[in-house]
Amino acid sequence: MSHREVLTALSGLLMGMLVAILSSTVVSTSLPRIVSDLNGSQTSYTWVITATLLATTVSTPLWGKFSDLTNRKVLLQVALVLFVLASVAAGFSQNTATLITFRVFQGLGAGGLTALVQVVMSDIISPRERGRYMGYLGAVMSVGTIGGPLLGGVLTDSIGWRWNFFVGVPVGVAALIVIQRTLHLPPKPKKAVVVDYWGAGLIAGGVSLLLVWVSLGGKQFEWASTTSWLMGVGAAVLLALAVVVEFRSKEPIIPLTLFKNRTFTFAVVASLSVGVAMFGTSVFLGQYMQLARGQSPTMAGILTLPMVLGLLISSMVAGALISKYGKWKPYMIVGSILLAAGLFLMSTIEYDTNFAIVSVFMAMMGLGIGMVMQNLVLVVQNSVDVSVVGAASSSVAFFRSLGGTIGVSVMGAVLGTKVSGYITDGLTDAGVDPSALGSGGSTSIPDLSTVPGPIRTIIESAYGQGVADVFLIAAPLAVITIVFVCLLPNVELGTKTGIQRAAASGDGSGAGAAGAGAAAAAPDDASAVEKGVAATAGLAPSVSSAPATTTDGASTPAPTSPVDQGDDEPVVDPADTKADTPAAATAAGRRHHSHATTGTGTIDTIIATGAAEVAGHPVSDDELAESPVFSSLVEEKDVAADR
Repeated sequence: MSHREVLTALSGLLMGMLVAILSSTVVSTSLPRIVSDLNGSQTSYTWVITATLLATTVSTPLWGKFSDLTNRKVLLQVALVLFVLASVAAGFSQNTATLITFRVFQGLGAGGLTALVQVVMSDIISPRERGRYMGYLGAVMSVGTIGGPLLGGVLTDSIGWRWNFFVGVPVGVAALIVIQRTLHLPPKPKKAVVVDYWGAGLIAGGVSLLLVWVSLGGKQFEWASTTSWLMGVGAAVLLALAVVVEFRSKEPIIPLTLFKNRTFTFAVVASLSVGVAMFGTSVFLGQYMQLARGQSPTMAGILTLPMVLGLLISSMVAGALISKYGKWKPYMIVGSILLAAGLFLMSTIEYDTNFAIVSVFMAMMGLGIGMVMQNLVLVVQNSVDVSVVGAASSSVAFFRSLGGTIGVSVMGAVLGTKVSGYITDGLTDAGVDPSALGSGGSTSIPDLSTVPGPIRTIIESAYGQGVADVFLIAAPLAVITIVFVCLLPNVELGTKTGIQRAAASGDGSGAGAAGAGAAAAAPDDASAVEKGVAATAGLAPSVSSAPATTTDGASTPAPTSPVDQGDDEPVVDPADTKADTPAAATAAGRRHHSHATTGTGTIDTIIATGAAEVAGHPVSDDELAESPVFSSLVEEKDVAADR
């Protein structure tokens, strides 16, 4: 695909990714009003957020594995349709139970988009070129993650909260149309699909229980309660059983053999802390701007723009430089250092810190995340076998989301405890009873507009210090990212797309994919014979390295495909070959007969060239058909002749 064709197809993928990210972030600033209008409780408030995050995280590895087994384009379209329908239904919800249900389906669709967009990119773009396109993807993810709350606040304040769900629908429909018209992937070879139902169920159950435990612990139940112990132990048991099942499964959802690959293992560990930084900053920066600096939800979103711009610029610039020079590790090391430095510096802020200084710190974090986040997926895709690229890519995204969810929950609990203590101490020092804040005292989130000036200052100071403490907790995790990024093997980026790698692998599926891809690339008005020629031409590279076997058992080097011939080894054209050997004469006659009737010159050239190179004795069609190298080509020649 040309650069223009890639960009056209990529536009649909990026639109799909944008609506997936927005679904998780756009309601964060408007949830209080949504839950209030639907007469919901605090529990409902929590589950509206948790339901989508849970469904997205759990379904991501499942979508990735299915993409290795079946048609990726169809899966991508299914995820988009599911997301669009669920969004419309959620927008018309009349109670919180209905809203939570459709938010689950939104999360399932978003999980598919999160996993499949990156997998499809690996199909159509080589790792060397993928850097700059990953930059576009990172920019979209950053805009959706940080800009979603801003958009949600604006929509809620202007035309109503229901448009938080409707706003992504036109983009999703447009993405569906663009993908259908511009994305052309070869079909998967037909084979029996084995689904690891036990593994899928155990992973989904274990991760769901784990996320519910860390999300609700300390809020809906005490950490040391019986409920907490049952959930924690239950999650551990389910995940342990999942590991056992995955080891024994033919098609595991998360192939544990991937962890033998150092690049994959180190990238997973690094992605855990990146997830904390990416998800945590959007949550806690919003609280800092609203509760420590007294800004409205809309203004809080605007004030986080330095981080958005940093992420946007770094992801695109680093991606372009990686594609240009082929070097990825220096940018990732610099990015991880910037991320750690930004988090450490953010741990020094207070409620009255000069905003220009805070903006510099936020920009540093954004620059760091932009250089690291998507490039972790890039280096993993570059290092694993093409047959498991879907599972590997989705696994990195899965662990990033898992780390982010757990990290945000833990840091949120720490923030609540710290703020409560700071407010109580501040009010006590000022001679004020903490219960003066109303019901719940220092443990509830106060409405700053109703609080007297001196007490408001105490509350803002408490939240400023509490958010700084949260960033201090996240900073050591960023140091872990630095360590594991430095440990990543500095493997050179490949220059073949996923489809080309499948063809070069030499297995049946690769050859079939190459032929089908070539046929799909033929003009729509091409004749059947022309499409047949295009399809068979795509098969040539996949056999160029196979050894030829003579009838007496001797092995000779394989004939080199006309497509892959170098300057030092000119193509042997049987039409120009003098009948120095009986084999050459036989080959020339065979080519003349076949080419005259079908026009499939590429296949016949390979067959005839191989026949001419077999040690000097005549080779009949029957003998050639028995050769493990050329039997499939003879069969393909007959199929092309039938066409």
